[in-house]
This record gives sequence, C-alpha cells and structure tokens, in this order.
Amino acid sequence: MTTSSLLIRPPAPDDYAAWKPLWDGYNAFYKREGPTALPDEITRVTWQRFFDAYEPVHALVAERDGQLVGLTHYLFHRSTTRIEPNCYLQDLFTLPSERGRGVGRQLIEGVCAHVKGVGAHRVYWQTQVTNTAGRALYDKVATHDGFIVYGTFV
Repeated sequence: MTTSSLLIRPPAPDDYAAWKPLWDGYNAFYKREGPTALPDEITRVTWQRFFDAYEPVHALVAERDGQLVGLTHYLFHRSTTRIEPNCYLQDLFTLPSERGRGVGRQLIEGVCAHVKGVGAHRVYWQTQVTNTAGRALYDKVATHDGFIVYGTFV
C-alpha cells in the first residue's frame, strides 16, 4: 500500500541494517537501553522470526524515498473467547521526523489488512499512559477497552 512516497511492506532480509536503528529507537523510547538494553540475542532472534513461516510473529516496515521510517511487529495467538486467532500489535515506532505524517496510522492499517486477510478480526495493543503522542493516534483508530495490564516475571 502506498500514499505519496510512503510504502508499507514486509521487511526483506537485507533490511536489517535499516531496521535496527528503528528497533533501537523503539527500545530507547521504552527505556530499554544502556544497562537495561535488550541482549543482542533477543534482537537477532526477533529479526529471524519475521522470516520463519512457522512463527506467529510478523513485521511491517514503512519506507519513504528508499529509507525505512517506521516499523511494527505483531503476533497471532489463540483465545478462549474466539475461534479465530487474535492479533497483538506488540511494537509500533516511527522516526520522530515522521510523526504526524500518517506513518503510524498506515502501519496499523497494514496490520489490520493482514489480519483481515488471514480471517482474523481483532487487533489490540497496549501503551504506556504517558505516551500522549501515540495515544492521540490510537484514540482515532481504535477503542480503549478500559483494561489495566498486569505482568510478572517467573
């Protein structure tokens, strides 16, 4: 899908060098840098999963004028309340210079198109309460379900 010079597409194996700075920017936004950075192995395995047909993890990138300017990662999972799988949009990031130019919206629309194409119907995601820029977009394209997310490591 294209709008002006923006192309939303799956990543290609040779996109790694252009994807990695976006991934690093996403992780920095969530304060996963320096001593709390993700291990290189997680980044490597995450990238490999996008190209493994047996993995439920997928990605799209946004490209403008030959440069990657955004990414999204999403995965499918089963549910006890639906027969078809749900889609969890796990990561969404655009370069700061591209914010407000429709990149995030088009990445979300790209995920929704893929989800619809495989016969699923639900896409959901979470963000931090303090992500006001992201939430301004999310409030336009989705409904806040009112859930509070809890988590623990075991």
